[in-house]
Amino acid sequence: MKYEIKGSTMPVVTMTLAKGEAVFTESGGMGWMSDSVAMSTNLEGGLFGGLTRKLSGESLFMTTYTAEKDDAGIAFPTAMPGSLIPVALGPGESLICQKKSFLVAERSVTLEMHFRKKLGTGLFGGEGFILQKVTGPGQVFFEIDGETVEHQLAPGERLKVDTGHIALLEPSVNYEIEMVKGFKNVLFGGEGLFLATLTGPGKVWLQTMPIQNLAKEIIPYIPIKRD
Repeated sequence: MKYEIKGSTMPVVTMTLAKGEAVFTESGGMGWMSDSVAMSTNLEGGLFGGLTRKLSGESLFMTTYTAEKDDAGIAFPTAMPGSLIPVALGPGESLICQKKSFLVAERSVTLEMHFRKKLGTGLFGGEGFILQKVTGPGQVFFEIDGETVEHQLAPGERLKVDTGHIALLEPSVNYEIEMVKGFKNVLFGGEGLFLATLTGPGKVWLQTMPIQNLAKEIIPYIPIKRD
């Protein structure tokens, strides 16, 4: 597969596929393609597989695009202003991502739900009890809300993060939720009741503009129709 990421505020990944190469995405993720690409939409993994994807924030259906000729073109744009992160996963290598971060991947990649080990993390994590796990081998593309900031955490190094700003993390990073300390911090801090504590070793990708934060800023300016 050959690919190029174009654009800045609303990027798109354009791919050139050789005959027989295939990529997959959630239903509705494709932007445009040449007529030499075959499209196949199905309930991948059966009903259980579809329901678990729905729980983890993805579409019930997945779509596979297969090149029927060499130099077949296809493009996948981001859904909102942000960044595109390409990651080449080796055999058995995995990444954990929040819902809606997965954009598209080679057909050899596996996408599955990822349970948090602790109930508190799921209930108060802000991204739901089920996250997503992508496993190689293969090329994967993730869409990030806003800009991307990477942190390489040393063993035992801790980073406290507003949960909505977590986009991707390596499986070696421990992810826990703790309540904000201090009465005034809880009432007036503006960060909510809970923060995530990420403990290394491992790499973390953070996003600067979570979609829920963007929505919060826009809502006050939406006209309200009054009867």
